[in-house]
Amino acid sequence: MRFRSFVFLLAGTLAVSCGSNDSGSQSSSQEAAREAAPAEQAAVVPTGDTVNVVLNADDNMRYDKNLITVKEGQVVELVLNHTGTMPLTAMGHNFVLLKQDVNLEDFGNAAARADGPDHIPAEMASDVIVHTRMIGGGESDTIYFLTPAKGRYAFLCTFPGHFGVMKGRFVVE
Repeated sequence: MRFRSFVFLLAGTLAVSCGSNDSGSQSSSQEAAREAAPAEQAAVVPTGDTVNVVLNADDNMRYDKNLITVKEGQVVELVLNHTGTMPLTAMGHNFVLLKQDVNLEDFGNAAARADGPDHIPAEMASDVIVHTRMIGGGESDTIYFLTPAKGRYAFLCTFPGHFGVMKGRFVVE
């Protein structure tokens, strides 16, 4: 995963260095990153306005935070750590940030039936802003993304049956 993050950082650096030097190009690259499909996880480069968020998940199906507050326009470096020891197949965890007004229960139930390693329901993939990969005990995953518009968003773990307790609010001020 560190390699994937490095590739995203390198691609983002190249994209920024190849663009024009006016502030409009930075704004348009931020808009493009915001609109990218979750599967593509847009290349976002940490800046001076990067906020580091560490979210730990354990073998008791718990995140250590149920509220994350950031400011609009920041780049978020989110590190998800699985502090437990159980393998991915028994107790996998991820972080999925949903768009506003997405029904968490509907999404979580669809995720429980979803195929694929990250349990993201294909028919609802457009409801996802960003997500980590599914990880097992002792693993971690890091993602970078631009904060969405001001508002309140839900996040959850999409491993089957986890969303009932592994959920929280992501607030953009």
